[in-house]
Amino acid sequence: MKKTEILVINNPMQIYQKEQRDTLDLIRRHLKGNVAENIEKLREEISNYLDFRKEVDAFLAAHFSHVCTQSCYQSNRSACCTKEGIITFFADAVVNALVSEPAELDTLQTVLSSPHIGNKCIYLGQLGCLWRVKPLVCEMFLCDQAESTVFSNNESLRDIWQEFRQREKRFRWPDQPVLFDALEAVFIQAGHSSPLMYLHNSPGLLKVKEKSDKSQKK
Repeated sequence: MKKTEILVINNPMQIYQKEQRDTLDLIRRHLKGNVAENIEKLREEISNYLDFRKEVDAFLAAHFSHVCTQSCYQSNRSACCTKEGIITFFADAVVNALVSEPAELDTLQTVLSSPHIGNKCIYLGQLGCLWRVKPLVCEMFLCDQAESTVFSNNESLRDIWQEFRQREKRFRWPDQPVLFDALEAVFIQAGHSSPLMYLHNSPGLLKVKEKSDKSQKK
């Protein structure tokens, strides 16, 4: 009898790539199989979030771009971009798929299907992040050194950033109805499942939702 070969994926980076690749694949298949009306409805649901991201992008470009590019990206010292895998929410991947061209998503799938070499984020290309709308965790990450450099002599900028951090929670922190939870629910109702559906799988976030539900019923 011929011995069956079984590919065992037990390397943490391989597991990470598989989870990311499978999630991207199921999102693309779901969107491809949906009518244009449903796709447009999803795009309408994320419009406020995209407006928020544009505001944050403009703020970071104006006040942090020169600091972060020089001190981290060019020197390869980043505490974020040098990590092989970063945290992505399922909703991050949905939003990115809704606004990206097919060729851009093809590039992501190719990267996730290739052996990862080096000590940088798998999504980091020669021109920066390969995502059209990068994961929220990446967008909202500022190291202590960058914050100190920019905010030390400008408390008003710090206040603006803290306001952004509070607004961020309105999209992904489930102590109230939030976009990230709603996007996961759309795919769950369609019969899909992904380990990146943290708002429906994470014990910590489920406790937040449970506590919120109890407080609202009082």
